[in-house]
This record gives sequence, structure tokens and C-alpha cells, in this order.
Amino acid sequence: MNGLPITVRRTAVPSGLLLIAAAAAWIWVATRWGGMRAMPGTMGLGLPAFLAVWTLMMAAMMLPATAPVAALYARTITLRRTPRMVVFTVAYLLVWAAAGLPAYALAVGLGRAASLPTEVGTAAAAAVFAVSGVYQLTPLKDRCLARCRSPLGLMLRYASYPGRSRDLRAGAHHGAFCLGCCWSLMVLLAAFGLMNLWAMVVLAAVITAEKLVPAGRLVARAVGIASLALAVAVVWVPALAPGLTGGGMTGM
Repeated sequence: MNGLPITVRRTAVPSGLLLIAAAAAWIWVATRWGGMRAMPGTMGLGLPAFLAVWTLMMAAMMLPATAPVAALYARTITLRRTPRMVVFTVAYLLVWAAAGLPAYALAVGLGRAASLPTEVGTAAAAAVFAVSGVYQLTPLKDRCLARCRSPLGLMLRYASYPGRSRDLRAGAHHGAFCLGCCWSLMVLLAAFGLMNLWAMVVLAAVITAEKLVPAGRLVARAVGIASLALAVAVVWVPALAPGLTGGGMTGM
């Protein structure tokens, strides 16, 4: 019985560190970008700056939902738990940082579309909503979400990784499943505005609900249906996609 509190405390430290990192990222996003209007494209950022901002955004939005998996993975580590969990988390975020490259290309293309007549931006917004909604309803989304919701099978896989690269490989592997699960939600930021703080908060809540609440799969499907509905509604109400049509929605 005396060892139980120590075990709980040691396994709680990694998830606590992830939540602290996420909170720091949220504070940075809110104080640096929270008061600005939803802007199309890359917000005038070059690729290095865009990747830095993108990675901080992903840390804010993804780490809270990843904390339970991190705590579970920490139980498989007996020595040097905290530094090894840092490697796991960094590898996880590197996957999302790499996803910033196609995100940048998409933002550049959609930013140009937003500078064209409103009809072009509206069509781009409808396409973004439709792609996101369709993917939310696919078997691939279900498969990736199932792995994120029930990661015990992944833990057995990670335990078989040999050598010092285990934590790096495990973090990257789990990051890839999370990317497969959540990219369709992140792409919605192109429509709502990349640094639209309220959109980030709502999407982060959706991601957390999909992964952690009992009805997570239903949440995913509901969001997919809602995205398809937005693909139709934005044709009549372009302001639903301020990041592509110049609507009046602001970051705060």
C-alpha cells in the first residue's frame, strides 16, 4: 500500500507535464494572436515562422487529449521516466510539425483563393468543409480514432521496440495515428481562420471529446455531418468561413 501513492505520482508526472506544456502554448496563442481578426492564408508568415506557430498551436490543441496515452506509456518505463517522456512528446510534436509543411502549402493556395472574388473563396470553403466532413465518416477515421481511444494494443507494440530509439519511435508512431485521426479537423482552420482563437478552442474540445468521452465515435460522426451541412450553408452565408471569404468573425 505504501508504494501505491508513489506509483500514482510517478505516472501522473508525465501527463501533468503535457498539460502544463499545453497550457503554456494556449497562453502564448491567446496573448500573441487572440485579439486579431481571422486572416486568410499564412497571415503573412514565412515558412519557418509558420511552422513555429503551427507547432505551438498543435501543442495547445493536441496535448490535452494525448495526456492519458502519455500516462499509460509512462507505466511501461521504469528508469529515467521524465526525460524519456520528453523524447516521446517531442517525437509526437515533430509529426505535427512535419504536417505543417502541407498545411503551409494549403494555406498559401487558399490565401490566394481568398484574394479572388468572393465566389472563389466561397467555393474553396465549401470544398474544405466537404473534404473534412467526408473524411470524418470514413473507415480510416474510425480506425485511427479507435487506436487513439483504446491504445493498449499500441502499448504492447511499443514495448517490443528495442534500443534507445524506443521512445522516439513510439512518440512518432502515436503522432501518426493522431494525425490520421485529426487532420480533417485541423483543415477546418483554413475556413475559420488559422489563428481564430474560438475556432481553436472548439476544435480542441471536439478532439478531446472524440478521444476521451464514451460517445467519442458519435461525436466524430456528428462533426462530419455538421461539416457537410456547412459545405452547403456557406454558399448562402459566406461569413461562415471568414478565413476564406473575409467574414466578420474575429479571433476573440
